[in-house]
Amino acid sequence: MDNPLLKIKGLPPFTQIKPEHVLPAIEQILDKSRRDVAALLSANDSYTWENLIHPLEEIAEHLDRAWSPVSHLNAVLNSDALREAYNACLPKLSHYATEMGQNQDLFRAYQQIAEGPVYETLDIAQKKIIDNALRDFRLSGIDLANKDKARYKEIMEKLSALTSLFSDNLLDATNAWKKEITDPAQLSGLPESALAMAKQIAEREKVKGWVVNLEFPSYLPIMTYADDRALRQEVYTAYVTRASDEGPHAGQWDNTPHMEAILALRHETAQLLGFENYSAYSLATKMATSADQVLSFLKELAGRSLPMARQELDEVRAFAKSEYQLDELEAWDVPYFSEKLRQHKYAITQEELKPYFSVENALKGLFAVVERLYGLSISRLEGIEVWHEDVRFYEIRDHDGEVRGQFYLDLYARPHKRGGAWMGDCITRKRSAEGVQTPVAFLVCNFSPPVGNNPALFTHDEVLTLFHEFGHGLHHMLTQVDHLSVAGISGVPWDAVELPSQFMENWCWQRKALDLIASHYQTGEALPEETFQRMIAAKNFQSGMQMVRQLEFAIFDFRIHGEYDPKKGGRVYEILDEVRKEVAVMHPPSFNRFPHSFSHIFAGGYAAGYYSYKWAEVLSADAFSKFEENGIFDRETGLHFMTTILEQGGSREPMELFVEFRGREPSIDALLKHSGLN
Repeated sequence: MDNPLLKIKGLPPFTQIKPEHVLPAIEQILDKSRRDVAALLSANDSYTWENLIHPLEEIAEHLDRAWSPVSHLNAVLNSDALREAYNACLPKLSHYATEMGQNQDLFRAYQQIAEGPVYETLDIAQKKIIDNALRDFRLSGIDLANKDKARYKEIMEKLSALTSLFSDNLLDATNAWKKEITDPAQLSGLPESALAMAKQIAEREKVKGWVVNLEFPSYLPIMTYADDRALRQEVYTAYVTRASDEGPHAGQWDNTPHMEAILALRHETAQLLGFENYSAYSLATKMATSADQVLSFLKELAGRSLPMARQELDEVRAFAKSEYQLDELEAWDVPYFSEKLRQHKYAITQEELKPYFSVENALKGLFAVVERLYGLSISRLEGIEVWHEDVRFYEIRDHDGEVRGQFYLDLYARPHKRGGAWMGDCITRKRSAEGVQTPVAFLVCNFSPPVGNNPALFTHDEVLTLFHEFGHGLHHMLTQVDHLSVAGISGVPWDAVELPSQFMENWCWQRKALDLIASHYQTGEALPEETFQRMIAAKNFQSGMQMVRQLEFAIFDFRIHGEYDPKKGGRVYEILDEVRKEVAVMHPPSFNRFPHSFSHIFAGGYAAGYYSYKWAEVLSADAFSKFEENGIFDRETGLHFMTTILEQGGSREPMELFVEFRGREPSIDALLKHSGLN
């Protein structure tokens, strides 16, 4: 078979990759990798960077370069055939990773380098790679008895399959529900852009009238603006019961057994490796040093936020009662009446801002902000092979004209595309005899697409998400580290990886930056000062409620992984109820099945790590406060952030890098101030 996955040198040939290529390519690469590793170990009895570590990095990259586009396509262009091929590879990849992690000869070779004279001749990044590898050998069960090693391998394969199944179920459940509407009165209250999108979905589905579905750009306007309370309740119910035992598709893609199995297997993994629980195991690779430190941090934030959050919800309740004679506020009422209250207090809506944030203005402004901060220029390249007609491709050059990075941009929601927003690694920087390999990122969002003849118009929240993901992208693309395992976001502790992304969001609230980002897509008029002032006044509207919602997710995640008891099972909803009693202000209806769609922790990298968002938000708020002191476009401060944070990748400990940038350890004060909680 002429298999494109076996010949990837530069950018992936997306249109040539077919499902039938996937399994043969991965099997062939895995077989070759095993032979190559064995050959490296047998060719020497004294090991160095050049005769072992560097070639091992090349072997790992060969596999990554084939698997990365497959994994990416499975997320953005899912099909039954591709899903089958993807899932068939997961146990093989898991088996190989465990086999390498438990390879005694490989472990001893790393130990020999770490303990011998070679180690002192290496640079900081090379030492970090060896230190990380020795840690990861232990976390892969290198010290276990053979029986336990076999069990560890079995667990890893099962977890790989289960987390993928969780994600598949959620995608299928999201795609399965839609509502056809023929009576325009049912859509009363929806802004023109949401109506036009519902009409466009109906045309795509070849039905009359309007269609709403559970893709976020369709779901959110219903919850925020629809006057029809029964419609809000119906859409809310469908959304919060996805992939569960409740709701319109009860039991059809039910993630209940998968959550239980995932928690049980993670707990068993942790115990096999000598950890008390999975939360403790998770912290072995993070900035935070103990479970007590994490929970104390989250509970301190909760203590600061709860009084304000309760006050905010009481205000919505009082407003709904006095203005709309609604005695009892349900979960599907809160976004709707919160939006009414926001308009009442600040006379501003996301909808009012959308004409100022067309896709072209948002991108032009984002690139201008980056140029001012770091002296980088970003330009679009045509003629690059992509997976969908909406996808764009760009490159970043520095002030000397050198290419620093390239990225694909896939902005819009569509069927068969995983929800959410993320940055993925396509190619990682490295230095070789041929020169420096340009890093390439996948930047993926699920924004409202263009409707009719208008360009895509973003909410300010969507602009924040765009800046957030681009922050991740800059971390990956601007790295100056020459070794794959700690270049870009590789090797960065998970609770520090959100620093560059959340940091970028700050510019979306600054007048000088908004002058670059926001102008009316029809008239070119800048965002009026009066509108800006209303927007800033509303910035921390319900910030207490938003804070406790995130803390609920973080504490719930940390507790279900930290308190798992094989005799009692996962106790998912029991623990969630306890957490809600402690930190939530709004208790959702009993049929709400939020954990069934919590893919961050059950299918992503955030298991016992969802606290990372708040942890890194402290870092990002404090880092930005230096720009508030020196000027938000102060080039010297920007270059200092780039050299100390963005360029260093995972080559050094994040606290060390933060102190180098800020001159001290982080303080929670900037986050409280930015959130209006100080």
